[in-house]
Amino acid sequence: MSDAENGKSNSVVVLDYLPHGRPDDDRPQYKKPSLAHAIGIETFELLECVLSDDAGISIGDRVALDSESVDRTRPISYDDLTSSARSELEYAIQAIIDEDEQRFVEYYNEAQPITLRLHQLNLLPGIGKKLRNNVLEERKRSPFESFEDLEDRVSGLHNSREILVDRIHEELREEDLKYRSFVG
Repeated sequence: MSDAENGKSNSVVVLDYLPHGRPDDDRPQYKKPSLAHAIGIETFELLECVLSDDAGISIGDRVALDSESVDRTRPISYDDLTSSARSELEYAIQAIIDEDEQRFVEYYNEAQPITLRLHQLNLLPGIGKKLRNNVLEERKRSPFESFEDLEDRVSGLHNSREILVDRIHEELREEDLKYRSFVG
């Protein structure tokens, strides 16, 4: 079942294009399908997409999983990514955040306690008790409208977009994290 069929993200960002399939595939080259390593825009799920012969895609492209370019997909882990895909990952995450900034600003507006001692905001790199409390106080006054608004109103908080990029990247790399906020 593809992601589009099971209700998950139906579009991905291409991280790497493998026109001759996986290098560890021992079949003759003419039998290997073209592949792409990609990341889901909604769920940040890492996928290997088997492409149709005339897909015509390149790194950084956004591709709908239900398009004629994609024959099928399968989930993969961070370790399964090619080195090229790993190097593109941070840029792809940044692009996804930039294209839907409000969705990610809402994370700061809506983050809730996980336990009595742990808050979702504390999962973000560099956010300790003091910054968390500053964010919570400011959002009581009014919701944040943008990353710029967030950084202007919360003293000590810099690079709020980069903090999210780092957390998403960490959730993709580390399989044994106890709490996940972004990676589905």
